[in-house]
Amino acid sequence: MVNFRIVYKIIGSLLFIEAIFMGWCLAIAFIHHEDDTLAFLLSMLLTFGFGFLFLFLGRNAENALSRRDAYVVVTATWTIFSVFGMFPFLIHGSINNLCDAFFETMSGFTTTGASIIDDVERLPHGILFWRSLMQWIGGLGIVFFTIAILPSLVGGSVKVFAAEATGPIKAKMHPRLTTTAKWIWSIYLLLTIGCGLSFWAAGMDWFQATNYSMTTTATGGFSIHNDGLLFFHSPTIDYIAVLFQFLSGINFTLLYISIFKLRFGALLKNTEFKFYIVIVLVTTLWIMYLLLTRLNYDLEHAFRSALFHVVSFMTTTGMFGDDVAQWPRVTWIILGIVMYIGACAGSTSGGFKSIRSVMLLQVVRNNFRQILHPNAVLPVKINGQSIPQSKLVALFAFFSLTILMMLFTAAVMIVAGIDNTNAVVIALSSVSNVGPSLANEVGPSMSWSMLPDYIKWLLCLLMLMGRLEIMTVLVLFTPAFWKEN
Repeated sequence: MVNFRIVYKIIGSLLFIEAIFMGWCLAIAFIHHEDDTLAFLLSMLLTFGFGFLFLFLGRNAENALSRRDAYVVVTATWTIFSVFGMFPFLIHGSINNLCDAFFETMSGFTTTGASIIDDVERLPHGILFWRSLMQWIGGLGIVFFTIAILPSLVGGSVKVFAAEATGPIKAKMHPRLTTTAKWIWSIYLLLTIGCGLSFWAAGMDWFQATNYSMTTTATGGFSIHNDGLLFFHSPTIDYIAVLFQFLSGINFTLLYISIFKLRFGALLKNTEFKFYIVIVLVTTLWIMYLLLTRLNYDLEHAFRSALFHVVSFMTTTGMFGDDVAQWPRVTWIILGIVMYIGACAGSTSGGFKSIRSVMLLQVVRNNFRQILHPNAVLPVKINGQSIPQSKLVALFAFFSLTILMMLFTAAVMIVAGIDNTNAVVIALSSVSNVGPSLANEVGPSMSWSMLPDYIKWLLCLLMLMGRLEIMTVLVLFTPAFWKEN
């Protein structure tokens, strides 16, 4: 059975960390003398209080997790973090509806970037910083962050890593997972600092640069301006955003090997990275051609807009650098495809992941070859290593579930009166953790705030399952999971 004492202990400790993050936002609010100071103070005290309560419930717990405990810890942590993360919005009054507040918070932590706040520029600095910080925390994983800074807290860290990490193959750069976690978070921090300094050098002030660097490297997409990066009208800022979104979409283990181990050839030899860069280049040139021939863009503008949106959608950031609603509809289909594919596993991006796409294409190719050579043994290989059959079965299960979930959610929304295009885009955005602004993407005057509450609750579940790659959440709903043996 599930060891709830260790689950309570870990969640209590994690709530302490969340309360400390709220303390950072309290400092921002205090510095700017704005009306969200009390909201963060009360939220921080409530979070600390419940942290103590969970620690009390988990007292004398053995510091060891089973695989079953790990799945409960990961799913419960993301849900509870979102519950307490909505307190600042509700107490301050930025969001008055419980459903909306939970939706905004879940969208933040899962780095989906779908927002029910139509006018973010009215929000005080502390609330804006909290939205960006939520995405930065969720970028690599809440529990994975804990493994890096408090390794002794999570006794079954390998099992937790397996439950929370993205992609079908969990790579480690060191024998000790805690060392791996520290290196990965170091790379993430360096990318964030580098992005922030670059934005600042390009003309942003420190607050703007800090917020946009966090949401860019987390590939989340929350903005502190209603127009996003369009607010700045700066090609330099667009190119900086493209660079750091692209880097954040690369497997962080591969980044470590390439940069810190100085093995730059590892990038070009990596099957997933080659697929990732080929898709970016091909779709960028395709959209660029359409913009040049159909909308008469100049060469640089066409290249920049095409590259920005391909990288933004493929890394599931969902930022906009142009009015995509005016583009030819075929570009929406292209962006929808790259949005579903996603960038590399082991990065901050969501989606199906490039490595799964490579595996799927190899399986299809092998099936065609099997028709001609029925007795041939045709393994699926990634980076020269054969993929076991169990991984391929899991691949097709994951692929089938994402499609079924998307179709089911879209069908529910169509029954609720939402038009077909928006229904499909919303479902795809949620399960892929992209969350682009619907008004910017598909044209009609519609935003996430206009969705019925029961649809938002459904999308919250979809965002959570998309971030934890479905199985981690769905396994909790199987009867066998709760049986003693």
